[in-house]
Amino acid sequence: MIDPTHLDALRGLLGDKGLLTGADMVAYETGARYDKGSAAFVARPASTAEVSAVVAYCVKQGIALVAQSGNTGLVSGSTPDGSGKQGVLSLDRLTGTFDLDRVNRTVKAGAGLRLSDLNGRLEEHGLFFPIDLGADPRLGGMIATNTGGSRFLRYGDVRHNTLGLTVVLADEAGTVLDLSSGLRKNNTGVDWKQFFIGTSGAFGIITECVLNLEPAPRQSATALLVPAAPEQVPALLLAMEEAVGSTLSAFEGMSGNAVRAALDHVPSLRNPFQGGVVPEFVILAELSRSNGPREGEQPLDAMLEEVLGAIWEREDAPLADAFVGPPHEIWALRHALSEGVKHKGRLIAFDLAFRRGDIMRFLEQMKADLPGKFPGVTVCDFGHIGDGGVHFNLVVAKDDPRLAGPAFEDALRSWVFEVAVEGFAGSFSAEHAIGRKNQTFYDKYTPRELRRLAAGLKDITSPGPLGAMSF
Repeated sequence: MIDPTHLDALRGLLGDKGLLTGADMVAYETGARYDKGSAAFVARPASTAEVSAVVAYCVKQGIALVAQSGNTGLVSGSTPDGSGKQGVLSLDRLTGTFDLDRVNRTVKAGAGLRLSDLNGRLEEHGLFFPIDLGADPRLGGMIATNTGGSRFLRYGDVRHNTLGLTVVLADEAGTVLDLSSGLRKNNTGVDWKQFFIGTSGAFGIITECVLNLEPAPRQSATALLVPAAPEQVPALLLAMEEAVGSTLSAFEGMSGNAVRAALDHVPSLRNPFQGGVVPEFVILAELSRSNGPREGEQPLDAMLEEVLGAIWEREDAPLADAFVGPPHEIWALRHALSEGVKHKGRLIAFDLAFRRGDIMRFLEQMKADLPGKFPGVTVCDFGHIGDGGVHFNLVVAKDDPRLAGPAFEDALRSWVFEVAVEGFAGSFSAEHAIGRKNQTFYDKYTPRELRRLAAGLKDITSPGPLGAMSF
């Protein structure tokens, strides 16, 4: 329990709407996937000044804070632990700022704005923030975890598209750093905003951001591709890139198990495969243009069919089959994968990254070795083949007795990460960043000298207790 005098002081800083206690905190204590903690309070500041005041008070009083954005994360990075001593600082009321610079193609926005709300407001201007996700996070969390998404291949990650930030440091002054430049080029010193992108909120709390925007696609064409064999996927990717260049905006891999789980969970989805037989691995390929159709310009669907036909006719064709279909239907299937897999059983999820040529080798090795090491576990992977990322999802029956304690999942996680990091020089966290769930593996796989440097930067920027991870 926290001393009631602290609650009174925080309520004085935030007002009744800005501080939650008791049963009102449940949604903020419960994570997107299985994790649940116990908060001392939930602070909901509505401005950078209020964030600064709350942080300054808590640092002076030695009260630990966990910054929470949309609470869509999967590594226990946004929820409090079970001690009841940590306060949650939610960004959900930081939505007041929205300053669009149409000429500069940027927007300054509050960190609490959801991705869908941002793009909804940009739609009338023909612009969008080019990070495509199945979830609907808030901007502050997207920046703190350096989200990638399905169109990384074309547009890059959040880091690539963040030009400026406003940040509150966890020190006794609640220091506010204004790093909100809209410049795309500025080599006058240290690029300070980079310390706060992808570092899970441990160095400071993001309250506002300046984002690069892109012209919204006005033409697109999509197809589901069936590779001739798993080892042919890299050749298929290269063939597509050589044929269409930067017009290729997505190259997403989906296992048959994941696709079947989505089709079972969402009956409204159309099964596009001949006879309803889902291939063991399929790729979503998308071509897109930001300009409208021009006279004499080949339509994208015709281009896609022509390119696929040429690849099909190659003597060493890496393509076994292809299904060209409406983008909204094909993307609906891709975006349903996560929820479909989640409802198939108890999900143990991994977010991994590899060199592009290693993804399929990793997947094939795991599918060969998993039954002998961990029987009764189903692989339902999908991910971003075009940029080297894969959501390696493992599903266990909900009534499996091995789930009664943590030992089984701990052993499974350790084995998967060992193969990914030590066997393939991959990353144990491609997009999900570091929370309590990945802390052990950060400590294990990050060199001591780098951990020392990170801890030193944390002491300089935010010496107070902030974040759900430690360096």
